[in-house]
Amino acid sequence: MPYLTTPGEAPPLGGAAGGRRERLTLGVPGCAHPMLAPMEWGELARPGLGALPGPRGRTGPLRWAVLDIAGGPGSRPDPYCAPAACALRASGVAVLGHLDMRDGARTLGDLVSEAHRFLEWYRVDGFYVSRCPSSSALLPETSRAVTTLRALCEAGHIVLSHGTHPHEGYAECGDQLVTFSGSWADYRWSQAEEWTAGHPPERFCHLVHSLPRTHLEEALRIARWQGAGTVCFTDRTRCRGQEPWDALPGYWDELVSRVGPGVSE
Repeated sequence: MPYLTTPGEAPPLGGAAGGRRERLTLGVPGCAHPMLAPMEWGELARPGLGALPGPRGRTGPLRWAVLDIAGGPGSRPDPYCAPAACALRASGVAVLGHLDMRDGARTLGDLVSEAHRFLEWYRVDGFYVSRCPSSSALLPETSRAVTTLRALCEAGHIVLSHGTHPHEGYAECGDQLVTFSGSWADYRWSQAEEWTAGHPPERFCHLVHSLPRTHLEEALRIARWQGAGTVCFTDRTRCRGQEPWDALPGYWDELVSRVGPGVSE
């Protein structure tokens, strides 16, 4: 059954934290290119926002942010992305390189090549694997890919983005699973699968777009009830082909304040 979570300290990256029930943290699945969205990237690097201790020793709610240049690392180093990634790490935010598995259609060689470029050019702290398979048939292939990524990035944080509840075996692969990615209209009626109750909240992430400010508190309650430890909510929509995660939500400061009290003041 889904369960409620209680406040606590932010969990470490790269593994479980002994089954403790943690407070909610934030994960940003990627903003637009830093050249097009400099204010967003500057905000993500704000001192005190990162969940890892920054130069002032403070910790905040933002656990990780995804770096996506062109569906991956791009074909050459980007002069705008390297400084943006460096600023995030300096403020205690883990930078995850975006890798697209295309529901299992990508070869391991392609993924490894892109992972190497992310590590060499941007010194990422792990990887966000989008369109990750969710079926039991593709679990062995996904497990091999994740094992290889871990060998490349020691202690790296691996987020597997399924967008829905995958086969339970995937919980043994990634450090976190994105078990919901969709609109508020779908999220408000969603349910967590029973097997998720056997894992701590830090293992699960929910991404919800088209969420009005007036329903923000309700969405936070749903996330806690369903056992999600990391969330990202936005009022941006997919209207007219827009990508809802390209910009931060209009209520970003309120979201930060609700998840990490005192941070945005």
